[in-house]
Amino acid sequence: MSFVNTLRQWDEAVACVEKKDTVSGLRIFLDIEDKTSKINFNIGCLHLNNNELDAAEKAFDSSIGKDQHLAIAFFQRGITFYKKERFEESLMDFQQAFKELRGNHLIDYKPLGLMYKLYACEVLHNIGLVYAQMGKWENAQENLLLALNIRIESKFSHIDKALESILKQKLFPLVVIRPELMFKPNKHYVAELEKKDYLGKAKVISSVVPADNFSGFAPLQPQVEDVPAKPKAPEVLRALDGEPHTVLYEFIPETKEELAVLPGNIVFVLQRGTDNWASVIFNERRGLVPYNFLEPLDITVASKMVQVAPSSSNEDIPDPPRRAAPSKPVSKADQKAATTETKDADDFSKCIVKVHFLFTISICVAPGQPYKTVLSIISNKLKRPSSALTLRYIKPGSTEKVTVDESEMEVLWTCVSNNRLTLWCSATEDKTITQKKVVALYSYEASTSEDLDFAQGDVITILSTVNEEWLEGECNGKTGIFPSSFVVNHQDNQ
Repeated sequence: MSFVNTLRQWDEAVACVEKKDTVSGLRIFLDIEDKTSKINFNIGCLHLNNNELDAAEKAFDSSIGKDQHLAIAFFQRGITFYKKERFEESLMDFQQAFKELRGNHLIDYKPLGLMYKLYACEVLHNIGLVYAQMGKWENAQENLLLALNIRIESKFSHIDKALESILKQKLFPLVVIRPELMFKPNKHYVAELEKKDYLGKAKVISSVVPADNFSGFAPLQPQVEDVPAKPKAPEVLRALDGEPHTVLYEFIPETKEELAVLPGNIVFVLQRGTDNWASVIFNERRGLVPYNFLEPLDITVASKMVQVAPSSSNEDIPDPPRRAAPSKPVSKADQKAATTETKDADDFSKCIVKVHFLFTISICVAPGQPYKTVLSIISNKLKRPSSALTLRYIKPGSTEKVTVDESEMEVLWTCVSNNRLTLWCSATEDKTITQKKVVALYSYEASTSEDLDFAQGDVITILSTVNEEWLEGECNGKTGIFPSSFVVNHQDNQ
């Protein structure tokens, strides 16, 4: 089948879908002989909307087979696997869709004919849901917290609700694509499908030359004499400033001088200070990033060349203005905390330990330090008591996380690779707060389904702290939230 016929059928099928005639649209799509990745994607979407999951899976397989970097196809196949309760495969597809985003916050498919933006935070939202379905609540919480950190629009309030559900170990809705969305053919190609008569009918006109007996087409007119005096100056090529580096770890800025980056981002290092902070450029923004978070990237000179608008003079293009990279501001509180840590913790040449908590932190520790020293540094960084923290790591050759204690330290330090080590940290403070009892000073009547109502004098068991003004508790067989100002500690009331 020719490209013209494929284009005509594609446009006809999309028109049927837009008129809510999905049966005819699907039939026309299936009749196309040379199906592209986008056409197979459209077929998969129609099958998915009809709950024909096996046919949808086959269509998305064909779409991905023709374009292995189509993130939206991985996302849709992940939804298909989720509805088929094949959660392991669903998780792999959502993770692949996130990988194909390549560190970007979104992919806008409008230039390709699909009026949809695939956001990284919504992919992470679905990853968290799959982990929840598998009973891995900690992994679900970790992905939703990351989704909160990278969301760029306030409309994603469903992520906050999903995180609240995870904290209560409850499931939440899946993010799906609107059924009517289809990849459309290029409108310029479709416009060319109509037959056009560019010549029209021949007309006889009189000559524009006076006293000319010629009758027919007008003779050629004189050409324009004003031509450019000088040929167009060739465009000048200039290499991008700085040396390219790949970001290894996520960095969250703490001051306005620092720059947020994610793993996989490409930055250009302008200057590296003696304190191992590097001044970099990323997405036309300039800021500070720890140099230990970066790795030099070897690219050819040709790939670093970009076009620059031609200069109006023959003089050399001057170098852009530069200023010295600002040093990282250090508050008095940071200076005081730094003195309590070991001297090796300030040395960036030591081991960088990445700690996953409710958020991710990085510390520097000299390899071989005992368990109490490492725990003390993490405790000071998180501002939580050491007794409430539990550290875990993954042993070589294993996928399970093992609790860290003094007996595990010798094996733990063998896991250091390129002066880097990863730990997972959890707090046990909620276990103690669940035993806490309070007494109601006043009666409270629930105003929403999430509230907990009680009478004056009732004893309430605290389950968690929502914020400074609200608590979550259990009373008379019911669970909900209530104002903290309505209660007092049980012991204080005795």
